[in-house]
Amino acid sequence: MVPKRLQAVLWSVKTENLDLTRDEGYIVNQVLSLGSLENLKWLFKKYGRERIRQVFLKKPQKVYTPANLNFVRQFLLGLSSKTAPDYKYDQTIPRRIG
Repeated sequence: MVPKRLQAVLWSVKTENLDLTRDEGYIVNQVLSLGSLENLKWLFKKYGRERIRQVFLKKPQKVYTPANLNFVRQFLLGLSSKTAPDYKYDQTIPRRIG
């Protein structure tokens, strides 16, 4: 169950309608991108660092600012920009089509 206190971070869907497995890509990326320290603690406790890394890499979303992406990628997840390239996550970079 997703805590109601995360509603501001998971703003586009009511928390009671979210499924921790089905919606993990949305939940992980939104909390990493917009969450407070308390939200991040919940995320890491709920999913674990390795699962969060897997979701981050396999279900990228363009919801990160450049500074936030660097913090999440390097500090929280220990990944390189080669492993998780900016164009997949950085909301300021236009989408690649084709």
